[in-house]
Amino acid sequence: MKLSPRDAPGFLARPDPRVSGVLIYGSDAMRVAEKRQGLIKTLIGPEGEAEMRLARFPASDLRKDPAAALDAAKAQGFFPGPRAVLIEDATDTATEALKAALNDWAEGDALMVVTAGQLNASSKLRKLFESDKRAFCLAVYDNPPDRAEIEAMLTDAGLSTAPPEALRDLVALAQVLEPGDFRQTLTKIALYKHGDPGPLTSAEIAEVAPRGTEAAIDDMLNAVAEGRPAAIAPLMARLAAQGVAPVTLCIGAMRHFRLLHALVSDPRGPAQAIGTLRPPVFGPRRDKLLRQAQRWRCDRVELALSEITETDLTLRSTSRAPLAALTERAMLRLATMAARQR
Repeated sequence: MKLSPRDAPGFLARPDPRVSGVLIYGSDAMRVAEKRQGLIKTLIGPEGEAEMRLARFPASDLRKDPAAALDAAKAQGFFPGPRAVLIEDATDTATEALKAALNDWAEGDALMVVTAGQLNASSKLRKLFESDKRAFCLAVYDNPPDRAEIEAMLTDAGLSTAPPEALRDLVALAQVLEPGDFRQTLTKIALYKHGDPGPLTSAEIAEVAPRGTEAAIDDMLNAVAEGRPAAIAPLMARLAAQGVAPVTLCIGAMRHFRLLHALVSDPRGPAQAIGTLRPPVFGPRRDKLLRQAQRWRCDRVELALSEITETDLTLRSTSRAPLAALTERAMLRLATMAARQR
């Protein structure tokens, strides 16, 4: 049977002992691994593998020994408790062996957890699990975790439910990180908050969230958009020391002011428009962007975009002018423009 995305969290959290097997498939191996890891951990507990209540082998072994899956499902160990058989990287070639194992499965046997890559609608393996009334077929899509899944992850990481503002930022962060990186970030947040009884804040999430090489560029762009000309020269020196090219800064400025233009030109207002940005912004950066949007008028943002475009074209031309100086002057002009809009 197909396991719908709505019903999947309930089954993964409380596996039904009457289910013979579960096929988990999808194009993202990391997401598939997370689902099967959570299912097996819930079923056999943290000590299940040490107690030899988990058998695992690649699906390719079924070509040599088609009865291996059924033998592993019926094998009894020394330790009591639920058991699982993990069959990894299955393809349609394993269909017949798994069909025999599912047909002969009886209640009390180990749950067979089968993982696979992307399977199309005509896949024999997929049809086998979809048509079996005692088995489930779970498709794992590339969608980021939703609010409910993130709350469950927080609980697993040892954190109580976060305030609405922090959850909003975590949902936004989940859309820009890979699932493994996001789970690792939640673990870091849990360690960061260890022993701290206070609620999780947006500032703490931003402090722990991965910071790319664009962090220094963001400092420059914030100084420009907030009208702080005195900060431009020191920040340019810092960017030069880090090896950031003037063209890279110009590209970042174009991206930043396009965001501002989307906010100030939206008839609903910046506060409503910022929630529709993709990729989303969160934490202190969200607050800064809102304050900057309140400072700038639409015509001024368009003028700033023209200035950035002209500078970018000059940087990419055959001009022998010093590129860093050209970029610094452009940033100074934009910062001065922002300062005059107070």
